[in-house]
Amino acid sequence: MRLIYTSIFYLLLPFLFIRLYLRGFKNPDFRKRWDERLAIYHQAHEKNVIFFHAVSVGEAESIFPLIHRLLAQQPDVKILITTTTPTGSARVKAVLGNKVQHVYLPYDMPIFIQHFLNHFKPRLAVIAETEVWANLFGLCKKNNIPLFIINARLSQSSYKGYQKISALSKPALNNVTMIAAQTQDDADRFIALTGDSSKVQVIGNIKFDLDVSAEFIEQGKFLHAALFAHRLVWIIASTHKEEENFFLELYPELKKQIPELLLLIVPRNMERFGEVKRLCEKQQLQVVMRTSGQVCTKTTDVYLADTIGELKMLYAASDVAFVGGSLVPVGGHNVLEPAVIGVPVMFGSYMANFKVIANGILAANAAIQCENQQQLADAVLKLYQQPAYREQLIANGKLFVQQNQGAIAKIIALLSAESNVSA
Repeated sequence: MRLIYTSIFYLLLPFLFIRLYLRGFKNPDFRKRWDERLAIYHQAHEKNVIFFHAVSVGEAESIFPLIHRLLAQQPDVKILITTTTPTGSARVKAVLGNKVQHVYLPYDMPIFIQHFLNHFKPRLAVIAETEVWANLFGLCKKNNIPLFIINARLSQSSYKGYQKISALSKPALNNVTMIAAQTQDDADRFIALTGDSSKVQVIGNIKFDLDVSAEFIEQGKFLHAALFAHRLVWIIASTHKEEENFFLELYPELKKQIPELLLLIVPRNMERFGEVKRLCEKQQLQVVMRTSGQVCTKTTDVYLADTIGELKMLYAASDVAFVGGSLVPVGGHNVLEPAVIGVPVMFGSYMANFKVIANGILAANAAIQCENQQQLADAVLKLYQQPAYREQLIANGKLFVQQNQGAIAKIIALLSAESNVSA
């Protein structure tokens, strides 16, 4: 089965590059560093690395606190982080700079993966969440490189999908040294898929071990004072296509009851910045782009964050937060960041990727779930009109995060069994 998989990958290679070229019309970074996707490197890199793979922004953000902890405990450790998207790459560079090495993960073909492994000679490989690459996993085993999947999650739908190709997925996962699952349900699905309970442990979710510095909070408060004085800032974060319309259509009616209301929209993908601006203008709303440097006036309706890597700071500059990817069937995004920063949290009904966190934060009375525009309006008005309720939601959110922390320490202890990483 792996031979068939590899053959199909080789056949698709020209189309993968065509796709990168086409995506480059919206984001030119897709047309850069193609050589890394073929494991072609024009400079020497440090070897004997601990290799982390985080496919994109969400996974990268989740492992940053782990990387910071490792570097603090063992400053001389050599770390390589790979991503597959330009936005994920940009976050690695922005957050970690030259503290780590970074390249794109090559396409999952034996010739490229083996060259990648020869070049960096990793002593340990760590995959964030659930990225299953048959050739990468197989060649790690062949080269005696311990391989871990951390913060591993496997939804019921993904489990069924992997079951359909079990002739490929089961051997791939059996090459893994250990799977550190987020929950018992995730662990049970991995065990059912692999048939091996000895290499699956429930560790918890490292997303709770947030790394939000006081500097982000201070910058956010300063931004609010400088740009949004006397405005109620409702941040609509990590939005996807069709999602902004819920809020743009709702805004004029809400404005009648909350005159100082301002929408702060943060699209998930940088390719959509221009599109979202046009959507706002179509609704005859006045927009200020963050990169313009302009100050919001009393007549400004929308502040559009057309930047990457500032979400935590923008949460701190806001009064209420809605976390996107949840009003459309995307699966949701991380609701813990605004909670720990101290902003009331709202999200929609599509939270499949964060099901356990969503259920937990709702059970803790630390967030509000909204399915339609009426519920969105009711929630914002309640938060606006009842300061005590707002403060209680904030307190509950911080407590919920605090009570679920500790996964990073467990993962470091797990990795230390296979490496000289400090426990």
